[in-house]
Amino acid sequence: MRSSTLQALLGCLLSLLPLACVDPEDLVLRGTVDIIVVDGTVTNLAEPQVILLNYSRADRLTGRFGTLPITKARVEVVMDSLVVTPAHETTDGRYQLPADFKGQIGHAYQLRLTLSDGTHYESTQQVMPPAARIEKIHAQFSLKSLSPPVLGYYTSGHDVFIELQDPADQRNYYRWDWVDYEPQYWCRTCHQGFYSIFNPIEVSSDRYISGPEMYEECYFPTNIDPGARVYGVTWDYVCRTQCWEMLHSYSVALFDDQYTNGGLIPNFKVAAIPFYQHGPCLASVRQSSLTPDAYRYFKLFADQTQNTGGLADTPPTAPVGNVHNVANPKEVVVGYFTASGVFSKPIYIDRKDYQGVPLGYDPINGYPQGQGSELFYALNRRDPHPEPSPDPNPPPNSPLVVNFFIDNTPRPPTALCAPLDQRTPFKPEGWPN
Repeated sequence: MRSSTLQALLGCLLSLLPLACVDPEDLVLRGTVDIIVVDGTVTNLAEPQVILLNYSRADRLTGRFGTLPITKARVEVVMDSLVVTPAHETTDGRYQLPADFKGQIGHAYQLRLTLSDGTHYESTQQVMPPAARIEKIHAQFSLKSLSPPVLGYYTSGHDVFIELQDPADQRNYYRWDWVDYEPQYWCRTCHQGFYSIFNPIEVSSDRYISGPEMYEECYFPTNIDPGARVYGVTWDYVCRTQCWEMLHSYSVALFDDQYTNGGLIPNFKVAAIPFYQHGPCLASVRQSSLTPDAYRYFKLFADQTQNTGGLADTPPTAPVGNVHNVANPKEVVVGYFTASGVFSKPIYIDRKDYQGVPLGYDPINGYPQGQGSELFYALNRRDPHPEPSPDPNPPPNSPLVVNFFIDNTPRPPTALCAPLDQRTPFKPEGWPN
């Protein structure tokens, strides 16, 4: 499963590498970084099994940090040194194993990848440990839930606690992450463009008809003059079906059972879900069993990304992972490939115990108006701006809105619940009927 947490934190960590001394007025990176970043975990669940490949790179002209997806690589996962399963590239830098692939407890997995220039990389073997069960789970609202604060000031949310019976017959290493499912009403935003279900065909300036092919995307006219309908505007489109926004954890929670081996681990905090909106949400908590080497890597990684000082401090070094260049072992490769037994448990949070205001509250203008506007404001820091509906007979002092599709294609359309790595039209497990 894609690890948005690791990708986001790796980006933050790598962006610090060239910053030994920082002018607080100029946070432009003073060097170039060109490092391969690998992020992949094979699990025992029936879920998308994804390996992410990127270059960590600073622009050679401006020095500003960014990432560049690694495309056209050959990516394989090898089980027990015998069974080879290829992954296919679904989007730039994202390689997914076949839909029916599922890891098996006790088996060894290795990542092998070859770049388009022929450079070959391999990971160490990772034996998938068994997954322990989450016995109980509950959530509690707190005005001081989020640390560090969201947007630098907001701290309200629900703390999620679990109870775990630690297996006594082995040393166990745990990692927790989560996905927050928030009901989403707005599914697409188009800046200087418009959403279209069928392929738009421009027949004259700012006039269109719908073509025969499915499009389901924002269409951006190639030549936009100041008089064009979409010039300088952003339009938002409502979801066609039920939809949930998938918001991933942004920190790393780890635990070593060295001092509690075989005991009950009660009331252990594993998640902090921001108070985005008054409506309910569902948090799917994932408990992963790590190999000892993977735990040490993630612990070092967490210490360096979560326990460092300000930007003016000497930055940490990026921890080198378990993937290496076969021909050049001295090449630095960041990130980790591992195999984890995973146990997932959902918790529905009705948010009826809230205090104060949600993140979707505008401190200047108050609560945004309209369905789904609180979550939209929380994520975008502005109110939604829907495409105006055509109205040939507007009320007095209201502008005339003419359908710019001359074949009378209904406007505005609704949008698909997509992209599927950020939203889902399928009701998450544990959501009440």
